[in-house]
Amino acid sequence: MTTDTAPAERIALPGGEMLAWSDLRADVPVGGGPLAALAARIVPVGARVLLAGPHDPALLDRLAHAEVTCLLRSHLDGVALADLAGDRPVRIVVGGPHGLPADEAYDVVIAGSGLDAVESVEGARLGWGGVLDRLVTALRPGGSLLLRLDNPVGLHRMVAASPWYADRDDAAWVIGGVLDAGRPVNPDQLRARLADSGLRPGACFAAYPDPGAATALLATDQLDQRTTAGLFDAVLHGACAGAPAGRPLLQDPARLAVDALHAGLGTALAPGWVLLAHRPTDPGPLPPELPVALVQTGPPEIGVVEVVAGADGWRWRPPAPAARAEPAAPFASREAAYRDPDALTGPVADGRLLRSLLLDACLRRDLDALRRLLTGYADWLAGHAGDGRLTGAVALAGVDNVVVAGDDFAVLDPSWRAAEPLALEVALARSLWRFAAGLLTGGYAHPWSSTLDVVGLTVVLGGVAGRELDRPTVAAAIEAEAAVTAAMRGLDARERLDLVGELRAVEPTDPAVGPDSYQQLREAWLRQREELSRLRALLRWTEDLLTSRERALRRSDATINLLSGSVSYRVGRLAIFPARLARRLARGAKRRIRTALRRRPIRQEQQ
Repeated sequence: MTTDTAPAERIALPGGEMLAWSDLRADVPVGGGPLAALAARIVPVGARVLLAGPHDPALLDRLAHAEVTCLLRSHLDGVALADLAGDRPVRIVVGGPHGLPADEAYDVVIAGSGLDAVESVEGARLGWGGVLDRLVTALRPGGSLLLRLDNPVGLHRMVAASPWYADRDDAAWVIGGVLDAGRPVNPDQLRARLADSGLRPGACFAAYPDPGAATALLATDQLDQRTTAGLFDAVLHGACAGAPAGRPLLQDPARLAVDALHAGLGTALAPGWVLLAHRPTDPGPLPPELPVALVQTGPPEIGVVEVVAGADGWRWRPPAPAARAEPAAPFASREAAYRDPDALTGPVADGRLLRSLLLDACLRRDLDALRRLLTGYADWLAGHAGDGRLTGAVALAGVDNVVVAGDDFAVLDPSWRAAEPLALEVALARSLWRFAAGLLTGGYAHPWSSTLDVVGLTVVLGGVAGRELDRPTVAAAIEAEAAVTAAMRGLDARERLDLVGELRAVEPTDPAVGPDSYQQLREAWLRQREELSRLRALLRWTEDLLTSRERALRRSDATINLLSGSVSYRVGRLAIFPARLARRLARGAKRRIRTALRRRPIRQEQQ
C-alpha cells in the first residue's frame, strides 16, 4: 500500500523503508562531480529518469530538463531530498526496488552508487543480480542504464591503511569481495552480465580516486591505449593527490596511479567503473557523444571540464555558463592568479608530462636527458617572455602543467593565468623549486649530493637548465608560489603569510605534501635518521678536533712553565734585560732628536 507523508507529499512509502539510516556522504564533489555531468549528458530533454539509490542532491539541478523519480531506501534521505528539491517536480519512492510500480518504465536509469545501496534490508532480499533485473525491467526500449561497479582490488584498497574486510563502520554493513559469484568484479564480467539481461554495453569510464566520490572519469578504451598521454598523467596525479586529509594511507596513491597508467593498468586498478548500457531497438537512436574525460577542477565556478575526441585529436569542452556557480575572476583581480574557463576551448596539447620525464631521468641518473629537458623548458619560457617577463598561462606553466612532444613544449591546462607579469627568472625558479621540493620530500633518488637543501637543489637545476639562479631569486620565487597557491585555494592574507613561512621551512627531511602515507613517512624518517647520523659524525669530528687542540695547548703551556722555571731561562732573562733596556733608551733618544730637529726650523722662522 502506498502512503503519502509530510513534510513532503511527494514521498511514497510502499513499505520496506529504513527509518534510522542515511546513505548520504559528505565528501562528494561540488555539484555532483563528473558523474552528474555524465548523467546530464546522456539524459535527453523531457525524459523520464529513475535515480536508483542515493545521489548527490546537486544532480537534480543538472537534470532539471527531465522528469525525475528517486528510489531510496532511507526515509531520512527521502525527507532531506524532498526539502532540497523545492518546487521542482521530483517524485521520491522510499522502500527499495520492491517499491517500484510494475507498470512504470523509464527512459534513463541511473545507479551511480551501485546496486548494493538500492536494496533495503527491511524486506525480501533480491541480491545484486535481482536488483539489476528489476532495474532492467523498468527500462524502456531504447533507454539507457548508467551503472557504477566498485573494484574489489582497486587502487583505493591497495593504499588503505586498514584492510577492507575489517571495516566495521555503519556504512559498511555489506562489503563486496571477489568470492561472490553472483556479481561481476571487472568491466568484462559486467558487460557479459548486462548482455545476458538484454542490454547492449556501451562506453565505460574509470572512476578515480574513490568510487563513491569520484573527481575524474576517464574512458577506459583511451586509458588503455594512451598510456603516455600527459592529460591522463596530470588528471590521475591531481585526482589522487587530493585525497582527504587525516586518513592515513600505506603509500602515495598519486604515484601508484601514474605508474599504473604507464604500465597499462589504469583501467584494471581503477577504484571503480561507470558503464553505460542501452536497451536496443530497431532502428535505435544514435548514442550521445560522450567525452574522453570528465574532471572536477579548481574553484566551484569552473565545475567539471570535459575532453572530447575529434578528427584532429582531443579538444577541451568547458561546462555551459549556466552550470557555473559564479563568473570567472577578472584579469584585474587583486589575486596573483585567476582561472579563465573560456580558455578551455581549443585542442588539448599532446605529449608526455614534463614532470614525469624529469622524474624518470632523475631516477636513471641521466644527466644528458635532464640537461636537454630543462634547457628546452627554459628556452621555451624565454621565447614567450617579452622584456624579460611572462604573462598569461605561460607564467604559471610549471613542470606539472607542461607536455613535451619531441622538442616542442606546450601548456596542458591554459585556464590558470597570472594576474600580473612575472619575471622570467622568478617564473623559472618557481617551477624548479616546486619540482625540487617534490623530488626531495618525495624521497626520489637523484644524481646530486644528498646534503643539498631545496633552495640549493633549485639553484643546481637552474644551472642544468643553463640559467644562473641565486638564492634571492629563489626566495622571490617562493613568495610568488605562495601568492599563486593562495589564489588557487582561496586563502586570505593571514593564511597566505602562514603559507609563506611553511614554504620557506620546507626541508628534504619533511614528508611529501599530500595525504599521510606510511611509506612516505618511513622514507622521511630514514632521511631524518641519515641527517642525524651525518650531524652526529660532524659533531664527533669537531669534538675530536677540539680535544686534540686542547691537548696541544696543555702541552705547550706545560713546556712554557717548565722553561720559565729553569736556571738557563733565568740566566737568559738577566742577559737579555740590559739589551732590552739599551734598546728602549736608544729609541727614546732617537725620538727626542727627531723632535728637536722638527722644532729648529720653526724657531729660525720666528727669529
